[in-house]
Amino acid sequence: MVRIECPNCHKVYGIPDKRLDGKKHFTFPCPACEGFIIIDLGSDSKNGSYRLAFKAKEKEPIKKDAPSAPSTEEQPFGRDLKKRIFLTLGDLPPMPQVVLKAQEIVANPNLGVKHLADIIETDQAIVVKILKLANSAYYGLAGKVSSIRHAASLLGLKTLNEIITMAGTSNLLGEKLEGYGLDSGDLWRHSLAVAFGSKIIVTKINPELINDAFITGLLHDTGKLILDQPISDRKEAFDEFMADGKHTFLRAEKEILGLDHSEIAFEACKSWGIPEAITTAIKYHHYPSRSHDNKLAYVVHIADSLAMMSGVGTGIDGMSYEIDGKAVEFIGLKEEALNNIMFEAMESVKKVEEEMKGA
Repeated sequence: MVRIECPNCHKVYGIPDKRLDGKKHFTFPCPACEGFIIIDLGSDSKNGSYRLAFKAKEKEPIKKDAPSAPSTEEQPFGRDLKKRIFLTLGDLPPMPQVVLKAQEIVANPNLGVKHLADIIETDQAIVVKILKLANSAYYGLAGKVSSIRHAASLLGLKTLNEIITMAGTSNLLGEKLEGYGLDSGDLWRHSLAVAFGSKIIVTKINPELINDAFITGLLHDTGKLILDQPISDRKEAFDEFMADGKHTFLRAEKEILGLDHSEIAFEACKSWGIPEAITTAIKYHHYPSRSHDNKLAYVVHIADSLAMMSGVGTGIDGMSYEIDGKAVEFIGLKEEALNNIMFEAMESVKKVEEEMKGA
């Protein structure tokens, strides 16, 4: 891998050696400043020496009758991409209002089951899913729950909120994501596994975080919904970056887009009104040591890594991630407990999936 710095904007890129083999001159697009880096390998390429020059992109006349698909170097990058995404956030899948309202009610000691039921019962499609989940084998109440109020009395407000979040996000997270190589339902299945894994972990170490851990796990990868189209638009660049098998897709996001899905999920969840403790954990779930000791970030990092290693809804490079050893140490779990957590989470996913079919 040859690392080069754009002479114009100073963005650093990594170019696989095989792209340079046998070439004396090589032109590489710089998406950051929309120009071209000219690499002159000269006669000393074997010793790693080269010269760099920059060429600005020439503006082409607009052809009204023959629009062409934008090339990689014409695509927005970093802050510009983020700005474009949030200018068009209304075109992206919204967080169901019933989920957001449920969070507010559960967090407010002056509100209770009646308020929650009043909100939920305005959406009969959600009610059907909630009652189906409440009566599932996972919650052990098969055939016993007949209404939202009844579910709250049997399960408690926090468990009902967990069910509402699952029911409300099943469609949002159920889409096919071609950029990430995820079929319909893959992201939903993976998110469930991380949610259940996170819940199991905090049950052992910090039970008062159960509700937040479950929701964080369920929403941690919502950024993939938002970045899927930009990734599809740059498919060739992603394929080339990943070709040598040395990088994670997360690294590819940062190099090619200038941001990653955890960063954009943080911004989206903030705009949806998700509490700060949860959005911060979502932002740092791939690198929890940067979270200033946000316990949820460490918990979701471990649950996410376990789900990836189990192969649940992993997409293009799910097996490339490893658990940060410091995360296991930080939350005080023994490594031998991880296999049991992964097994229990997968069993929970299986039970919920069976009940959600056709809902």
